[in-house]
Amino acid sequence: MRRTVLLSATLLPLMISSGMVYSVLPIYISEELGANRIEVGGIFTLGATVGLVTSYILGKVADRIGKKPMILLSQSGFAFVMLSYSLIYDKSYAYLIQIFEGLSWTMLGVSAPALIADITEKGERGEAMGIYSTSWSMGWVLGPITGGALSQFFGFRVMLRVSFAMLVFGFIATYLTLKKIEE
Repeated sequence: MRRTVLLSATLLPLMISSGMVYSVLPIYISEELGANRIEVGGIFTLGATVGLVTSYILGKVADRIGKKPMILLSQSGFAFVMLSYSLIYDKSYAYLIQIFEGLSWTMLGVSAPALIADITEKGERGEAMGIYSTSWSMGWVLGPITGGALSQFFGFRVMLRVSFAMLVFGFIATYLTLKKIEE
């Protein structure tokens, strides 16, 4: 169970970052980039559609190349997404960024739970998934208020760059932890 706790803890910065960003990102896309409500919906629909279309394929890729590289690639993808959002000034780029966001979520979604199942004894998998789910929930509890406060007091772009920094920290922590975890 210790390995699950460690892995979940290293993914917490990603979860906080996602809670930060997705609670206020639609406002950023609308206010800063000038997208109307339908366009905001379309941008997020594109990211979700990419996940829908690629889940099966990326699940097979995770089985072939391993779950650990997919988790790290996912975190790198999220870092790229947050940094990219902080640098754009035109809503049309948000569509392209959402493609990477959809791929990143899907890579994490297919690889992290599968790795947790692999490193957990059969009779403890439910508990392990509960621990992993707790890190998701904790990120979505801490993230929105953090993202709201950062964007309110320092601006959206600073919030996105803080998110990027958290993701880099999480990537390093995950990399070091995964080196110690045997599948």
